[in-house]
Amino acid sequence: MYRPLADELRPTSLDDVVGQKHILGPDGMLRRIIESGQIPNMVFYGPSGTGKTTVASIIAAKTNRTLRRLNATNASIADIRAIIAELDTMLTPGGVLLYLDEIQYFNKKQQQSLLEFMEDGRITVIASTTENPFFYVYNAVLSRSTVFEFKQVPAMEVTKAVRRAIRVLSEREGVRPETELGTEEYIASVCGGDVRKSLNAVELLFSAARREDGVIYLTRKDAESISQRSAMRYDREGDDHFDIVSALMKSLRGSDPDAAVHYLARLLEAGDLIGACRRILCSASEDIGMAYPQAVSIVKSCVDSALQLGLPEARLPLAQACILLATAPKSNSVVMAIDVATADIKAGKAGPIPRELQNVHADGAGFEREQGYLYPHDYPGHWVKQQYLPDELRGVKYYQYGDNKTEQAAKAYWEKIKG
Repeated sequence: MYRPLADELRPTSLDDVVGQKHILGPDGMLRRIIESGQIPNMVFYGPSGTGKTTVASIIAAKTNRTLRRLNATNASIADIRAIIAELDTMLTPGGVLLYLDEIQYFNKKQQQSLLEFMEDGRITVIASTTENPFFYVYNAVLSRSTVFEFKQVPAMEVTKAVRRAIRVLSEREGVRPETELGTEEYIASVCGGDVRKSLNAVELLFSAARREDGVIYLTRKDAESISQRSAMRYDREGDDHFDIVSALMKSLRGSDPDAAVHYLARLLEAGDLIGACRRILCSASEDIGMAYPQAVSIVKSCVDSALQLGLPEARLPLAQACILLATAPKSNSVVMAIDVATADIKAGKAGPIPRELQNVHADGAGFEREQGYLYPHDYPGHWVKQQYLPDELRGVKYYQYGDNKTEQAAKAYWEKIKG
């Protein structure tokens, strides 16, 4: 029966786990908890292929508990009840450790079915999720659990696992590997910190590699062919989406064109053209705004071109837009003004519109009143002092001129006109 290489090479001790030194190192909190033997209910949060299932298996072995695994994508309350029925039987002499994968797919009722047994200690639950547990796991479960974050494994650590996989497969097949320089490092880096994915790539590379006189030739070109876009971690509805678009916006705001182009490339490589366009358009007004008012029209033209071209050519006008925004002068005076104004509206600060600004044509026959509106173009400088805000907000300032050249020039102009 076929057994995946990643399962065959699964570590059986904490020292063999790749990465996660922040929680499994000599002073790591999770390591100290495991070594104490007093295992609480836990939630493991992090990307796939970072060791969550492996660590749960090690915990079960070290504490002599029966490991039961469920995947929330296809499990039900009946499955949980079946595990509960095993308690206090010969099947579970040391108790049960339930590893519940992808807990975010359990609804509230399903998650609540675990509570009674989490509290009395008959079942120790280790739930895992690739999404932020504080958004996807219900508070009642979280309050009874300790959350540990598993981080993406650095490429240097993944390389060790790749080399071990090559050694194991070579010994199994009785061949000598000739590995082209940089191939191992390429596989480790392109698999995006996912150890399982890197081992699967090695296994696939072995099945496709050229063999000759007891030698197997592992080349960079073959590795590139089988890896393709496997480095991408992306879900348009999940944390990855929001992390990448957030990084793009913050890179544009932080005037880093290199980082902006990097995150744009990640969005486009995942095929998220619309997500990229929306964020770039937003940044033009939110972060550049009045410091370079023409930016919004230029960026709009770039976005229109991108949507008309489609991928992959769309990357060119969008990269142009990103570089323009990242290198442009910055001002958030627009967003500050509308945010403060919106806050006043939500607080009920509105009031009647001054009579001078009301639509005079709305007055019916026999109900005509003097409006008193002063037409600015009839006055020097096309301006005349006049109240525009409602009485309740008279004198309020929402817009504050930014300290950039464009806004300061406008400020000087109006100060001269208004005296």
